[in-house]
Amino acid sequence: MQRFENKVALVTGAASGIGRAVAIRLASEGAHLMLCDINSEGLESTAQACQEYKVNISQQTCDVGDYAACEAAINACVEQHGQLNILCNIAGIVQFKHLADISVAEWQRMLNINLSSVFYFSQLAMPHLIASQGNIVNLASAAGLVGQPYTAPYCATKAAVVSLSKSLAIEFASKAVRVNALCPGQVKTPLVANIEFPDDIDQTLLAKMFPLLEAAQPSEIAGAVAYLASDEARYITGVALPIDGGQVAS
Repeated sequence: MQRFENKVALVTGAASGIGRAVAIRLASEGAHLMLCDINSEGLESTAQACQEYKVNISQQTCDVGDYAACEAAINACVEQHGQLNILCNIAGIVQFKHLADISVAEWQRMLNINLSSVFYFSQLAMPHLIASQGNIVNLASAAGLVGQPYTAPYCATKAAVVSLSKSLAIEFASKAVRVNALCPGQVKTPLVANIEFPDDIDQTLLAKMFPLLEAAQPSEIAGAVAYLASDEARYITGVALPIDGGQVAS
């Protein structure tokens, strides 16, 4: 399929995990790319992986929690590619800690990367998306739909991403801009592999986080992102789509 031929997508968090998989999937379907991440080496690796699809690829080393850096990335995308059709806000972090052990700095960092970046990029991209009648796919989480222990800041930011997505979907529907959120559960990514759990956790609470099915691969999440970003989903806006092996259903 070449659902994104002659379209330009900006993908945050593109250096690894789901962001990398999204970039590769969109490139495989013909999208030209602006790849953004704070990890420049990872960006280069993703760009190389996308080059086999003969699409135009740009990279921008970017701290997504910084408004000026987000603005620079949007500007570079439009200057280098001439347009913006799809915004994929994929960048995010997670941390497991007891509530009492979470510092103000950790709370603020979670807000900056998981939530503020989505707002910044959406606000900055919107004039271009209106012009192209494009769309936004935001990566929320199953933790944005149901409670999850030891991740209060993460849950708060992901629930906010769901609500932000719905709000923007309503506000810009008349401008033909769609906005959707994807809510993965457990996914086999480097981010998840490096999670450290706090001492003295309640295993019965933790057990509720795990899905009924085996954990997803990043490519499966990328497939869902590609669907929501494509014209096949033209009648879908304002959804928070779980892709979680039944986590929120149980």
